[in-house]
Amino acid sequence: MMPPPANVIDFPAPRRRRGTWRGMKLAENITHFVRTLRRAGMDVGPAAVLDCVEASREIDLGNRDEFYHALASCLVKRPEDRLLFDQAFHIFWRNPRLMEKMRDLLLPTLARDGEAEETPPTARRVDEALRAEAPPPITDIEDSERVEIDMSMTSSADEHFRSMDFQQMSAAEIAEAERAIDAMRLPLPQRPSRRFQPHRSKGRLSFRQTLRRMTRNGGLALPIHETPRRRPRPLVVICDISGSMERYSRMLLRFTHALTQRRGIVHSFLFGTRLTNISRQMRGRDPDAALRNVSSLVDDWSGGTRISSAIASFNRDWSRRVLGQGAVVLLITDGLDRDSDSNLAFEVERLHKSCSRLIWLNPLLRFDGFEPRSAGIQQILPHVDAFVPIHSLSSMADLANVLGTDLPANWHHRDLDGWRDRLRAVQAEA
Repeated sequence: MMPPPANVIDFPAPRRRRGTWRGMKLAENITHFVRTLRRAGMDVGPAAVLDCVEASREIDLGNRDEFYHALASCLVKRPEDRLLFDQAFHIFWRNPRLMEKMRDLLLPTLARDGEAEETPPTARRVDEALRAEAPPPITDIEDSERVEIDMSMTSSADEHFRSMDFQQMSAAEIAEAERAIDAMRLPLPQRPSRRFQPHRSKGRLSFRQTLRRMTRNGGLALPIHETPRRRPRPLVVICDISGSMERYSRMLLRFTHALTQRRGIVHSFLFGTRLTNISRQMRGRDPDAALRNVSSLVDDWSGGTRISSAIASFNRDWSRRVLGQGAVVLLITDGLDRDSDSNLAFEVERLHKSCSRLIWLNPLLRFDGFEPRSAGIQQILPHVDAFVPIHSLSSMADLANVLGTDLPANWHHRDLDGWRDRLRAVQAEA
C-alpha cells in the first residue's frame, strides 16, 4: 500500500523570480493528484503528469491562480470535468492538516432542526478518490471455514441503485449506470403505416390477395385478411446543456446515444445559448467516442440558457426536415430560461402543433416539493403532452415504457392534469 500523498506544495518563501524556485515534492504531488482525478472518474493518463510538470516549470509557483490554470489546461479535456477538477484541486492543494476537516465537510451529515443539506454533486467521488482503501484484516480462519455473504446484487440494493440520483453517484456507480444505459432496451414509438400486411384471422378483407388465391385454387374463394403495418415514429431529442443541467448532461447524452443505436430515425440537438445538431455524431457505435466528438463540436457547454431562442431556431430551420411522419419530441430541460424578452410560450406551442407528441423531461421533478413557479416552466407546461422526471435509471425505464406503448389521439400523461392544477394554483396565488 502506497503512503498517503503529501498534499501541499513545498513553497520556498523568500525568492519571487519567475521559474527560479521549484518545490522538491512537486512532481510527486502532481502524480498523486492525477491519480486522484483518475479514481474520481476523469479520463487522464500518465502523459498528463508529464504535461503538468512541464507546465509548472513555466509559471510562478507562488501564484496559486497560475498553478490552477496550468494544471487545468493539461487535465481538463471535457466541459463536464471542470466541476470535478475544481473540487479536487481546492481540497488536494492545501495544508494537509486541513484534509481531515475538509473531508468531514464533504461527507453527508445530519442537519439540525430536521433540515437536509445538499451534498455537492461530485463531492462523494472526490472523497472516495482521496481516501486510501484499508487492506483487509488478516484472520486465522481457514478458507474452508470462512463464510462469505454477498449482498451487492440483492433486490433491495439493485432497487436503490436504479432510483439513485445521477448527481449523488460515485465514479464506479456512474460507470455501472452507463453500462446499464447501454444495455437498456429502449423501444421506439410506433405509428400505423398506409401499407398493409397479410393476417390470418383479423383485419379487413383483401380483395386483391383473395382474387389471386382464387386463380391458383381453381376459383375456390379463401378470404385473406390484412392489417396496417407498424413503423417507428421519428424521435427528436432536444437537450439542454446549460450550467444548471451540467450534472445530468453526460448521462442524458448517453441515453440519447442508446436511443440512436436502436436503428430508428432519431435526430439529436443540444442547446445552451444556441442550437447545435449532433445527429451525425450520435450514430457512432462507440458511446465514449461519440461523446468526445460532441464535446469538441459544442462550444456553449455549461453556459447560459436561452430556451426560447433555441426552440425558435429549431422551428425555423429544422422542424420541416425532421418532424414529419408523426414525430415524437423529447424536450430535456429544467425550464430556467435566461431570455428576458422571450416569447417562449409561442415557440413551444408552435413546436407542439408541429409534432405528434411533446414530452418534457425535467430533472427538477426529483424534488418532492417542486412547484411550477419559474416563468419558463409556466410558459412551457400548458403546451406539452407529458411532464416527467429524468434523473435516474428508474426514470429512464419509465420513459422507455411510455415510448413503447401505443399513443392514441389526444394522449397525455396521467400526471399532467395534476401538474396543470398546481400551475393554476400557483398563478392564482401570484
